Formats: sequence, C-alpha cells, structure tokens
Amino acid sequence: MRNETPQRAEALFESGYYCAESVLVAMAEALGVDCEAIPRLATGLCSGIARSCGTCGAVLGAILAVGLALGRDRAEDSVEPAYTAVNAVTEAFLARYGSANCLELTGCDLGTDKGQTWFHEKRQHETCGEYVETATRLALDAIARQEGGA
Repeated sequence: MRNETPQRAEALFESGYYCAESVLVAMAEALGVDCEAIPRLATGLCSGIARSCGTCGAVLGAILAVGLALGRDRAEDSVEPAYTAVNAVTEAFLARYGSANCLELTGCDLGTDKGQTWFHEKRQHETCGEYVETATRLALDAIARQEGGA
C-alpha cells in the first residue's frame, strides 16, 4: 500500500469529506477497491457516530478499512486477522490520544449548535485532520503486519 495514503485521507477531509469517509475512501483507493458506495458506508459513522458523542469517526473508518483488507468472505473463514488488526489500531490510537471518543477528543458535543459553533471557532477541524491521518496510518500498519509486510 502507498505511503501517501494518510496524506490523501487528510486531503479528502480538508476537501469536505468527513472523518470516517476520508479514512475509508483513502484506504479503499490504496487497497484497489473501487466502489461508489465506499463513502456512503462511512457517512453515519462520522462525527462520533452521527454527532452522538460516540467513537471517533476516523477510528471507525480505519476499522472499516481493516475489514476491507482482512475481513472474511465466508462464515467459515477466520475473523482473527481482522480482529488482531482492529485491536492494534484502537490500542495504538488510545495510547497516542488517551481516548477514541469524539466528545473527549474534540471537547464539544457536535450534536448541539453550541458544540458545532465551538468546534469551528476553536478550529478543531485541524485537530480532527490529525486524527484522520493517524487513524489511516495505524490501519495501514496493522494491515501490513497481518499480511506479513511489517
């Protein structure tokens, strides 16, 4: 996979895609998955699961990307490669930022007008761009380790 994928994810985020969408679209491109439904799959996961103060959308996009790369195609296939990679992504993200919760990471409730105003006034979008880039890099690394490339 390409080293520029994290920067591609951040560029997508800057262009107007939201967190989970940006990570998943960039990772799908790197994995050679061409499907117009890719951003749609992630839309509801953005902004801490549809502005509900849940898990960070960048982390969720990375988890979906791991599924694209390592998920199983048949019920009898093992879930272990995907589970191992997902755990690596989430553990590394938590180690770096101390949380994977959108409310805790942004400091605001995006489900409220006040929270959205604060988000924009404090330029939190820039910090979330870092989360997008980091989550993408973590997904790439975890996938490479499972595929024997790292």
